[in-house]
Amino acid sequence: MNKAIAKEYATVHDHFLPPTTATWDGHPIGVWAKNARAAARRARENEELRAAGLPVPSAAGAMAEARRDEPDAIDPGWCPVWDTAWQRCYRLTQNHIQAGGTLPETVGGVVVHGEDLGRWVTAQRFGWEQLLPAQQWILENTLKIAPAGEDERPVKQTQDTKWAANLAAARQFHARQGHLRVPRKHAEHLEAENALSGHQGGADGLVVVKLGTWLDNVRKRAAKLPEQRRTDLDQLGMRWYGRE
Repeated sequence: MNKAIAKEYATVHDHFLPPTTATWDGHPIGVWAKNARAAARRARENEELRAAGLPVPSAAGAMAEARRDEPDAIDPGWCPVWDTAWQRCYRLTQNHIQAGGTLPETVGGVVVHGEDLGRWVTAQRFGWEQLLPAQQWILENTLKIAPAGEDERPVKQTQDTKWAANLAAARQFHARQGHLRVPRKHAEHLEAENALSGHQGGADGLVVVKLGTWLDNVRKRAAKLPEQRRTDLDQLGMRWYGRE
């Protein structure tokens, strides 16, 4: 690959981290960069083995140090330790901020070269524990990104709370209709405080519980239900298979 082509790509995109499918001036620059990174990483691994006094299985496919200097001069971060897509979004976000923009925090708000930077920033904040310490340090110190607080994270629903919400929907239906003969496709609308945030949202502060589907599924696993749960439904006139 011509060095001038790589440099031109980096000048236009503000990085030399092209996706594998990228082409530039008719050249498959994405494939070339991917292969070059693989060779550079092989050389890096060999150097680490030598430094540790361990044998190097093979030097085949490793990029010579002189060849690494060329892409390093174009973009020092062209061959990151971590995922290249992560590095690309990081650089685009950094460039956006350095150009006077604010940190993208809304999905779809800032899209650069096909990368949704708001979606990426959100993914970093909520996936903080999966990042390497070096990545965390970079985000905190260069982009001022902090991990999502507990108050921002969705509440994890337990099986007990899910059951309670569905049972509340069943009781509401029974109180209104006087029976629990719920059509398979019926959905019950509950006040938000009586249901789970994980259910599909409805209008006017209501949430939607697919009551008919839930009851059908409960009938299929009736033999495995705890006695109290069977009793709760029996009190509403639950129709079990084989007992109707």
